Amino acid sequence: MGRSHWAAFLKYAAKMGLDAMEKYLSTQMPFWRFALHTLVISLACGAPLLVLYVLINPGLASHLVSGGPALARFLRQVVTNGLPVVFVTNYVSFFIYAVLTDRYGVGKVPVRLILSDLPLRVALFLVLHALTYVLSAQWYGSFGGSKSVALGVVAPTLVRSALFANLSGVYFYAVVLSALPLYLPALERGTAWCPAQRRWRGWRFLATLAIAASFAALLAGVTALIIALGSG
Repeated sequence: MGRSHWAAFLKYAAKMGLDAMEKYLSTQMPFWRFALHTLVISLACGAPLLVLYVLINPGLASHLVSGGPALARFLRQVVTNGLPVVFVTNYVSFFIYAVLTDRYGVGKVPVRLILSDLPLRVALFLVLHALTYVLSAQWYGSFGGSKSVALGVVAPTLVRSALFANLSGVYFYAVVLSALPLYLPALERGTAWCPAQRRWRGWRFLATLAIAASFAALLAGVTALIIALGSG
């Protein structure tokens, strides 16, 4: 696929994503419907990444297919740890975006406000991960049933998640994918004045990679700082 095709595809995907958010994520709809739509988006972004994670880890697929405690533990981690983190992060982000859309109008939310969603998502991801780990220790006896141990492994786990090296990486990049319909149209509006952007539309593909890299770098940086402070 050539650069022009990538540009056309990403432009179409961004428009479709933004249109869908305006239609299905409105402050005018009931809470349960907004929550249901957020859940569908969270599952749609997370499921392919979960399948990819299973496939690229040697022996994991066969280990899970055998069923038993291993499969039950894996599914419990996804349902009780991962899905709530992705869902709540997306819900807060989407609701704020919907409120801003009501205030500024469709397609007129200032770019700076949309891009401020990035640190918000990272902060929510960190806090919610810590919360689910503590609850797992309390309810399921994970981490030896120790809340302090659970909190102690949060930071190193999240650093590795930026590299897609554990299940938390699935949740992290599900959060990233969920945010793309917000960011790509914002970047297009914010760079429309640039002559180079008009000559080469392939910037959208690079922008997509830059967004994911920014998420990963911010998450890794914050968690590395937490580790340093904790060991100091």
